[in-house]
Amino acid sequence: MAVELGELKVDSSKLEIGMYVTRLDRPWEETDFLLQGFLITSPEDIDALVNQCNYVYIESKKHAASTRPLREPTDHERRSKKQGLGARIISRITQKPSDHQRQLKTNQTTPNTKEKINYINKVPVEQEFAAAKGCYKYAKLTAKNIMEGIRIGRMLDMNQCKDVVDDIVESILRNSNALTWLTKIKNKDDYTAEHSLNVCILSVAFARHLGLSEEEIHTIGLCGLLHDVGKAKVPNEVLNKPGRFTDDEMELMKQHTTFGRDLLITMQDCDLATVDVAYCHHERIDEKGYPRNLQAHQIPYYAKLIAVTDTYDAITSSRVYDNARSSMTALDIIYTNKGKQFDESLALEFIKFIGVYPPGAIVKMTNEEVGIVISSNPDNKLRPKIMRVLDANKQPVKHSIIDLKQVPKDEQGEPYMIAHELPNGSHGVDIKSFLKKGLKLKK
Repeated sequence: MAVELGELKVDSSKLEIGMYVTRLDRPWEETDFLLQGFLITSPEDIDALVNQCNYVYIESKKHAASTRPLREPTDHERRSKKQGLGARIISRITQKPSDHQRQLKTNQTTPNTKEKINYINKVPVEQEFAAAKGCYKYAKLTAKNIMEGIRIGRMLDMNQCKDVVDDIVESILRNSNALTWLTKIKNKDDYTAEHSLNVCILSVAFARHLGLSEEEIHTIGLCGLLHDVGKAKVPNEVLNKPGRFTDDEMELMKQHTTFGRDLLITMQDCDLATVDVAYCHHERIDEKGYPRNLQAHQIPYYAKLIAVTDTYDAITSSRVYDNARSSMTALDIIYTNKGKQFDESLALEFIKFIGVYPPGAIVKMTNEEVGIVISSNPDNKLRPKIMRVLDANKQPVKHSIIDLKQVPKDEQGEPYMIAHELPNGSHGVDIKSFLKKGLKLKK
């Protein structure tokens, strides 16, 4: 087994607390370790490694000629063996892993939910929209505080993160369209925090579409909210650079996956799946991803799912170095890269989930009127529910809801039909301004 750049081969008997194990002398699947890569934080971790491996590979960083610890253990890690991080990550040889631990193995490539759950909207989108706006506003503030807090050295409040995800899941289970609609509101200046929130919402809604259990939906939501948390450790001048990255800057950006892993793995109440996703969401099915060029079967299922929602939101958002593109363009890119960058079945299912005209899309009708998609129609993606905002002369009209599934007719007696999607801001129709003014949704 060759030593890779940045790694150091160490005899198991010489391991010390503070070293970060990147590889073993045997496949991870043949051991009781629940993470493919972890920080040694207790004597129990070392004992488990000695019992199962002759040697391991550690992250050498600047210690290529030394086996000194990569960092000193914290006071919290020294405080109690039973509370040590390793005790949570490693299933010791003398104990069988619990069902929950087995479910969190990083080589899990399928969801835990065995039978698809068919969710239905419990309330109309018009009713859910008011609650969704309040939920989105609070969640966005929380996402922003998370990134800013980590940047200045504040501890991540995992309970607050879980509370936000709980609110998002509850809203999406009531009606999946309202919060999805709000992900169309983009602010270039708040991209990193806003993107994390949008990925959370899209991932929760997608998991609902897939029929996963509520427990898994909650876990996926937390993974989405925190998938890019490592970017808080990337310097702002790199993170917000308007031009093309240099090679060194690109390598630094790529380190956000490792930064995120290192941050989350120290959280006592952090679900291990969240660590997996922060570390693995840029891995690819064709083994060309980073940071570890994992093979398809090694990439955690939740990371595969969030890789799709992450890409979709990034493409449809304006960033300092790129303009937003349409949802159809994003779906085309995802389709083109199925089986290469993305898991094929998840990519195809996501395309079905988003549909031709997703909630929040601005659309031009065949009669030249302009509307905003309010909710999708699962039975016919070409006939969503829309809100009329401009007449054929592009003059504002009183907001009214038209359900295209009912094949309604316009004033000329012609059926309402969508011609195509328009970019945000077309004819003065801006999603963000509609939110600020307050939408009045009436049939």
